[in-house]
Amino acid sequence: MNAPADHNRLSTREILARTWRVYLAPRWTGLLLAGLCAVVVAVLSARLVQILEPAINDLIARPKPGALLAIPLTIAALAIGRGLAQVLQATLVNRIGNAVVGDVQVQLFGKLVRADLARLRSQHSGAFVSSVLYDAGLIREAATAGIINYTQHALTVIGAISVMVSNDLVLSLALIVAAPIASVIMRRYARRSSRAAQGAMAETSALSTAIMESLDGVRVVKIENREAFEEARVAEVVRRRQDFLVRGANARARAAPATETLMTLITAAVIAWAGLRSQEGGMNAGAFVAFIGALALASQSLRQLANLQTVFSEGLSAAHRLFAALDVEPEVRDRAGAVETPRGEGRVAFEDVRFAYGEGPEVLEGVSLTVSRGETVALVGPSGGGKSTLLNLIPRFYDVTCGRVTLDGRDVRDLTLASLRRRIALVTQEPFLFDDTLRANIAYARPEASEAEIEAAARAAAAHDFILALPQGYDTPAGEAGLRLSGGQRQRIAIARAFLKDAPILLLDEATSALDSESEAQVQAALARLMEGRTTLLVAHRLSTVRTADRIYVLDRGRIAESGTHESLVAAGGLYARLARGADLETVEAKA
Repeated sequence: MNAPADHNRLSTREILARTWRVYLAPRWTGLLLAGLCAVVVAVLSARLVQILEPAINDLIARPKPGALLAIPLTIAALAIGRGLAQVLQATLVNRIGNAVVGDVQVQLFGKLVRADLARLRSQHSGAFVSSVLYDAGLIREAATAGIINYTQHALTVIGAISVMVSNDLVLSLALIVAAPIASVIMRRYARRSSRAAQGAMAETSALSTAIMESLDGVRVVKIENREAFEEARVAEVVRRRQDFLVRGANARARAAPATETLMTLITAAVIAWAGLRSQEGGMNAGAFVAFIGALALASQSLRQLANLQTVFSEGLSAAHRLFAALDVEPEVRDRAGAVETPRGEGRVAFEDVRFAYGEGPEVLEGVSLTVSRGETVALVGPSGGGKSTLLNLIPRFYDVTCGRVTLDGRDVRDLTLASLRRRIALVTQEPFLFDDTLRANIAYARPEASEAEIEAAARAAAAHDFILALPQGYDTPAGEAGLRLSGGQRQRIAIARAFLKDAPILLLDEATSALDSESEAQVQAALARLMEGRTTLLVAHRLSTVRTADRIYVLDRGRIAESGTHESLVAAGGLYARLARGADLETVEAKA
């Protein structure tokens, strides 16, 4: 799902405050400890540089008694302490960082799975997959490793400067004056990297979308011999993405050498100054080595700070996309004051219902009909007449534009979504099975169901026998989207799921239109058992399904053109009769 327009973007301050509040504040103890470790690393690094002066003077220039043992031991102790602090810091940052990634990924998926169907269909989920996999990592780097490492290197620079000041105040002040130049360099490359990161994120979304579309429609791709076209399309997206990635990598690669070159020039000036001072007796060898060591340490940390500017820029861009996606609220949600759906007979009514997808034309225009418990109502008519749309309004996959849909006299918008959908079972033309066991797929709506209840539902759906014939029985994996099963087997698993749910309202959306004759007979028998005593609305194209309905509504261009029983509608000689006569005795779908 794409982010809203730029004018809805949060400010940088709001992004930082929200990142802290949502992801970092709950882990403040670990962050504090990691920060303390960063302080220890910075202090010990500065101390290791500072000890170079007595090491040179007391061990080489003017040897002192006891220095040969004390100084190496001190250096060893400082190095061990710094190493332990670095290991603890890295361990804490990795733990916190991966926890942040997990939070981001779970929140993004939760937003995706709760999004409106209209939004999911209008915006490809590839962009969301990109955010889950790509943006989350950028946010982790900026929010954890970036902050801690920035703290460490900033303090290291401060420590190195303090060592330099203690050795030569005038020279140190001269170097500090050069700091703004390094800052300008870092900001310049950070801006370039930020622009490249934003472009790379957009192209990563496009790449995810292109790959998912090609794989989802792979049969169409193959039958139309379009493999080369799809390969070229993906290659073009990859090229554009790589262009942005290269720009970002170049910005990062150039920032460090630019800073390093500046520091090397400064080092040359320092050497010249130190040589002059030493000739005048103002700087000894130990002080010179310590000053150069501190300068090298500061230079290294400044290079790391330059790289971290890029990390922060990329993380900030990713956070903008993340929060923009998380802030999109579904339009179909519980109203204030919504109540649990009361137990009732399950009577469904449409009262002058109108509906349009977004800004498009109306798909339904003033539809009114009622279905009571125990009744079966069929919806037929030319393709695009609004039949499936009418079914989708009952569980509030969409909300009506005008009019209302009621359940036992209550507007479905006044009922909580969860309680409303608990009272509805849905079987579609292409039933979806998860890549889990058949047992888990049947019990998807009622995971607490007992083994006996699951098997009873499978028997009622005429699925028990073929399940037992499988190598692992009910523990057989369905495969991705249920592809290890035939169409008729998948349909019967879906019907078993509906039996186990035992909802009073049953929606059948072309549940037999894609089956062969043998599978259709088994599924029809299972559906007949499932419909008994329930409020059933079905969209069907097969005459064998439609003719047994208590009432048939013929929808044409969003309106009810006719209604009645099969016999009365055929006798009337209207649209239904023309559809039936134009059918091949298998379907009632035809052009009006």
